[in-house]
Amino acid sequence: MSDNVKIISNNKKAFHDFFIEEKLEAGIELHGTEVKSVRMGKCSVKEAYIGIKNGEMFIYNMNISPYEKGNIFNKDPLRVRKLLLHRSQILKWSGESNAAGYTIVPLNVHLTRGRVKLDIGLAKGKKLYDKRQSIAKKDQEREAMRDFKIRNL
Repeated sequence: MSDNVKIISNNKKAFHDFFIEEKLEAGIELHGTEVKSVRMGKCSVKEAYIGIKNGEMFIYNMNISPYEKGNIFNKDPLRVRKLLLHRSQILKWSGESNAAGYTIVPLNVHLTRGRVKLDIGLAKGKKLYDKRQSIAKKDQEREAMRDFKIRNL
């Protein structure tokens, strides 16, 4: 990502529960008040998931809080939103997600040059022992950084 990217919402749980094999940036079909709400940071992809239906990719359970000054123009916060991708990308990821153990997960929502974008990842589920290994590795890195800091003071 370049310097002019502002991350709005991050899905840390996806990195904990899955191995991310591939990443892709997709646009989201939003209405005006939803864009204003996202710019204010009122967006969450923690419970969201992605599905493919009729050759199109959709994000379900992505929560965009209603815009305070939007009154009648506000949409349902949990409505299904279409992802804007090339057909070839959708077909490729559809085939790979149908393979054993793969799923498509939302990783983060960000603004790129004023446009709302969603990073999605082709992921394979982690087993419990994989999660434990990841936690242990993070602890080791944290300890190493702490030791490095102490040594350099």
